[in-house]
Amino acid sequence: MSSLTSYLHVIERRRALEIPGYATLADVGFDGDYVSPYQIQSRSDEGPIVIAYNWLDVPSIKLHREILQKLGYLPVITFNKVMDRALDLAGLKRSQIYVTQAFHLLPQTRSQYIPQRDVDRSFDQITRHEIAGRQVIALGDASARACRRFGIRHAAVCHPSARGRTREEKAREIATALTGL
Repeated sequence: MSSLTSYLHVIERRRALEIPGYATLADVGFDGDYVSPYQIQSRSDEGPIVIAYNWLDVPSIKLHREILQKLGYLPVITFNKVMDRALDLAGLKRSQIYVTQAFHLLPQTRSQYIPQRDVDRSFDQITRHEIAGRQVIALGDASARACRRFGIRHAAVCHPSARGRTREEKAREIATALTGL
C-alpha cells in the first residue's frame, strides 16, 4: 500500500469514529483531506510524529473558524507559541513534522473530561495507524499514556500548555526531543 493510500485509509478511519458526547470534524463543518486539521501545516512524510492530546473543542472552532481553515491551528494560544519556539530552537519548520492527536473527536467544551476508554478507542482506531514505524514524540501525560498502552515507542515530553514551567523551558524540552530522534 502506498503512503498516500495508507494516509487516505487513516482519514476514512477518522471519519468513521463516533463516540456519543463528542462532535466529529464533519459535525462542525471542518472535515477535510487530513487526519487532523493541524496537518494543513504539519504533515511531513518523513519528520517526527508529534502526538498531542486533542485538537480543539467545538466553541473554539466556531469562534476561530477563519484562521483554523487557513492554518489548521491557533497561533495565539500557549500550545502553539511553545511549539513555534521549540521548532525554532530545533531549526525546523512546521512542514517538517507530522502532528496528530491521541483523541480525534471534539469535546463540547474546553474543559470536558475525556475518559481513558474514549482516548484508547480513538488511538486504536486512528493514531496507531498513522505512526507506521516512525519516531514519535508524545506531548504530555495523556499522549504518553496512550502510547504506552499501545506499545508505541516514544519520547515523552511536557505538554506545551502545562503549567508550572516557563514557555522557554517547555520549548527547550520539546526541541531536544525533536533534534534527538
